[in-house]
Amino acid sequence: MSLLRSGDYVVIGVFLVLWGVITPLCWSQAGATRVKIFQDGQLYAELDLAAARTLAIDGPLGKTTIEVAAGRARIASDPSPRQYCVRAGWLTQVGQSAICLPNRTSIELVGPRPASYDSLSY
Repeated sequence: MSLLRSGDYVVIGVFLVLWGVITPLCWSQAGATRVKIFQDGQLYAELDLAAARTLAIDGPLGKTTIEVAAGRARIASDPSPRQYCVRAGWLTQVGQSAICLPNRTSIELVGPRPASYDSLSY
């Protein structure tokens, strides 16, 4: 005697198909298209992520170098002592940012839609 009937298999199959379709829609996010660069709290530049470019920005401690290439951006070098913003690495998703507080420089990725909530949002 089987525990499952043919109708049970249909219900399980429909559930799996719906789960496979809905999950990517709920968790997908539009890719970043631009990077906003801030110096001392003011918008310094807004660059397209499609064009490869390197930009050096003067700050209180020295030059911060920002790289943009292949749809992503990063702070390549910074005179800050702990290098937290450099260690952030390549940023690719909308809403990601790297902040160099001692040199008052930051970058933030933006896209066609605002960033969706993540586990740090409240």
